[in-house]
Amino acid sequence: MMNLQGSWVAMPTPFTKDDKIDFAGFKVLIDRQIKYGTSQLFILGSAGEVTLLTLEEKKQIVKEVIKMTKGRIPVFFSAAALTTEASVEFAKYCENEGADGVVFTIPPYVLIPQSAAFTHLDTCMSAVSIPCGIYNNPSRLGVQVEPATIKRLSDKHANFVVDKEACGGVDQLVQVQRFCQGKVKIMCCDAPGYSIVIPTLAVGGSGTANIGGNIIPEEAAKYSRPWDSYQKVEECRAEYFKYFPLLEAFYEYSNPIVIKAALKILGLPGGHLRKPYQEITVEEYNQLEKLMDKMGVLAKYSVK
Repeated sequence: MMNLQGSWVAMPTPFTKDDKIDFAGFKVLIDRQIKYGTSQLFILGSAGEVTLLTLEEKKQIVKEVIKMTKGRIPVFFSAAALTTEASVEFAKYCENEGADGVVFTIPPYVLIPQSAAFTHLDTCMSAVSIPCGIYNNPSRLGVQVEPATIKRLSDKHANFVVDKEACGGVDQLVQVQRFCQGKVKIMCCDAPGYSIVIPTLAVGGSGTANIGGNIIPEEAAKYSRPWDSYQKVEECRAEYFKYFPLLEAFYEYSNPIVIKAALKILGLPGGHLRKPYQEITVEEYNQLEKLMDKMGVLAKYSVK
């Protein structure tokens, strides 16, 4: 099974001016990620405005992105849906199209107990043979997948390879690592509070599942490496601490609002936000541009 590690970038969905999926823009963004050392990509997550896409648009994205990436960089697609049956159906579609892997979540709003969370994820993982992951994001979904549940899933499913964590408690990271002994790779998000990148790597996690890499891909790749040498520990701290103010800015509003603004500042395709998201103000846009300029991001990455 795939050995996920390093920087796993959660990509936005670029739109054209007439609100279609911008596949030419997708290719530009994907080629850029490969150029700067990103290890793998995550498509159709919250950064991709997934809840604002139609099922047909999501299927089209899967099909076209696989064409762009096959044999070049591993790509996982979110198979999150409002029901277990819909998650299974979309995961099977991804597998049939040749996806490298899929990621499941607990459906939002239902607030199910751990026994039902296990049954949901167990059913989803049983439906496909490609690598699977979970996205554990209780702040958006309302339910935390607890370490004991993750261990049960790991014991049962050889294709369960990654836990994408957005849970703020370090105890969650410690328990998952203790229980799964590295069989399920922990890849943490930059959120909540940008607080768990260093702890994740310190407990033996494999990297980060991040949005920062959309703007500073080479730097994110550097601070996301597993800690297998003291030199990497020192380099991770230096890069992460340096770019921490930028990561704070990216989460000033719900993802991907600021990321799309930053792409626009760099002259890269991202396009507008779909409603009900709201663009940042002109003043906020100018402040973000000044911060990116001050940190050397414009000089390095702008294509204007």
